[in-house]
Amino acid sequence: QVQVVESGGELVQPGGSLTLSCAASGRIFSIRTMDWYRQTPGKQRELAATITNDGSTNYADSVKGRFAISRGNDKNTVYLQMNSLVPEDTAVYYCKAVVYGSSISVARDYWGKGTLVTVSS
Repeated sequence: QVQVVESGGELVQPGGSLTLSCAASGRIFSIRTMDWYRQTPGKQRELAATITNDGSTNYADSVKGRFAISRGNDKNTVYLQMNSLVPEDTAVYYCKAVVYGSSISVARDYWGKGTLVTVSS
């Protein structure tokens, strides 16, 4: 089994910065991608940023130029550096890891429980 745990969400003022962390642990052979999603009440969960095992990144238009995703040295940790935050960034942020449990298994998605980011004065 694989566990995914996010941390770092808190209340921040507009224009401020915040860094979220996500750590995957357990039966991990390798991780294909790690993604940050976000969701607000009444809306679908949307992909904010993704990073592949070779370090390629991709961002939603709404966060491009303001957010940066990166992986830790152990490759099982991912960070989301968020700058120039606006109230519309308020959401629960979820981390997803796409994991191979062994060299012959198919990749499976594992989700964290989310961390709340509130941007407000």
